[in-house]
Amino acid sequence: MTPTPDVDLTALVPGRHVVRDRLLAVDCRLFEAVATRHWPGGDPVLPRLSRGANHGVLWFATAAAVAASRTPRARRAAARGVASLALASATINTLGKRSVRRTRPGLDPVPLVRQLKRQPITTSFPSGHAASAAAFATGVALESRGWGAAVAPLAAAVALSRVYTGVHFPSDVLAGAALGVGAAYAVRALVPTRDQLTPPGRARTDAPALAEGEGLVMVANMGSGSSERVGALAAALPRAEIVECEPSDIQEELEKAATRARVLGVCGGDGTVNTAAEVALRHRIPLAVLPGGTLNHFAHDLGVEGERDLVHALQEGEAVQVDVGRFASGGKEGIFLNTCSLGIYPELVRERENWSKVIGSWPAGVLGALRVLRADHHPLRAELGGRTHPLWLLFAGNGTYHRMGLAPARRFDLADGRLDVRVVHGGRHPAVRLLAAAFAGPLTRSPAHAAVRVGRLHIEGVAPCTLLAYDGEVTEVSGEVTLRKSPEALTVYRPLPAH
Repeated sequence: MTPTPDVDLTALVPGRHVVRDRLLAVDCRLFEAVATRHWPGGDPVLPRLSRGANHGVLWFATAAAVAASRTPRARRAAARGVASLALASATINTLGKRSVRRTRPGLDPVPLVRQLKRQPITTSFPSGHAASAAAFATGVALESRGWGAAVAPLAAAVALSRVYTGVHFPSDVLAGAALGVGAAYAVRALVPTRDQLTPPGRARTDAPALAEGEGLVMVANMGSGSSERVGALAAALPRAEIVECEPSDIQEELEKAATRARVLGVCGGDGTVNTAAEVALRHRIPLAVLPGGTLNHFAHDLGVEGERDLVHALQEGEAVQVDVGRFASGGKEGIFLNTCSLGIYPELVRERENWSKVIGSWPAGVLGALRVLRADHHPLRAELGGRTHPLWLLFAGNGTYHRMGLAPARRFDLADGRLDVRVVHGGRHPAVRLLAAAFAGPLTRSPAHAAVRVGRLHIEGVAPCTLLAYDGEVTEVSGEVTLRKSPEALTVYRPLPAH
């Protein structure tokens, strides 16, 4: 019998180089199809769009436009988009371009009118422009679906323009886009979005459901420029009563409104909301907060970032009970919904108020910080636990402030029963100590600063005319100062997460 010859089975399976060659052939055919096809309106638009995306200029401009809408979600979306772009660009320039040295496509099939005046000299794979576009659009979408949908067509056009102008193969663009999406998700792993960080569940409390707003009296501080938001709320709740007033009349109008309202509404900054909360507590009625100031910490920590959030909560009757912080010194008492502090910070608040009417809130805050830190100040001396301590700052938050990765602090639980107390010890170089405390975690302990969570804090030996800041307002205290909590004392509307 003649022996059967051995059969090389590997010969029946295409080798890696064969598969690679076929993929490259498909890539080239797709490139030529795009290059030779006439795209209506493409010649005057896509090359300019491709040039505009050089060095991320287009995306920085887009981020500025998104942030200019002045909503917190839009600002976060813009910041996340830029951070994602930065990570994608760094990865492309340090790893991507050096790992695969692929030559650029030939320009013979590309009409001259489409070709860029300056041809790139780096390797072709992967596309840095596509990576930046995908990273920015994905980062924006992870924070805000609406803004993501608005940015996505622009990102897709930039990615297409790289093939259209003949500087990349389609596979370069696809690989770059995939890398950009990955960069955006990597940033989210470092800095979670607010949707990922769901506040702890709190039992829903009884509150009227106002389908058309009947029973709501909304007092708006027109000094904070809140007319647009109040108008949108009035359109959604046509039977609500809207009272517009100047800052000097806020207290009086809130008192009047509370006598006839089922729900007391307020639109303004944190100081205005503080006044409204005190009135609502005395009259034992729920509070509806529409952010209308510069910072709006309380409203944003509630999850109310605009009129849509508040309208939904009012129509559905969704409300919770939150803690109220209280301070007392001598015969003086007050409440705080956000923070209360002694030391340098109250002086900064006073400086900011002095300059804000002249140059605006944000520039005034920067100028105030510079003036306070450069001035020749002496530490506050206060007795804590029977010992006298020199302090640059004593901060007490109504609820625990957390960090979101590298992002600024916020509260997830407004009814935890605790005061978040931070202390910056006295000594030399107050600016260095304050900056160190600002970058520290919520429960750090060092020679410069410390933090603890307590239900009550008693301070003795406070010098006369010492400034105390609470929710952006400033008052004077002396002698003894007591800080405490009223647990779940205030009923406030907020959109509740779906279960």
